[in-house]
Amino acid sequence: MTPSHTPSNTPIDDSAIWHSLKQAIATSSGFQSWKQERSSDKVLSDLPVDQQLQRYLRETLETLAY
Repeated sequence: MTPSHTPSNTPIDDSAIWHSLKQAIATSSGFQSWKQERSSDKVLSDLPVDQQLQRYLRETLETLAY
């Protein structure tokens, strides 16, 4: 049996994927709107972008699951 392979035949780098995904989400209109709605939240504005994105994704998934 032939082993499966990715089209590029290179290992997947999770940190590179997260970095690209993080950039795409941070510039998305959904994230920008979410952040604008919470502009008065001092705690949120003090968080690093990674943590803001994680909070946005968690809230978005919770909303979708509801």
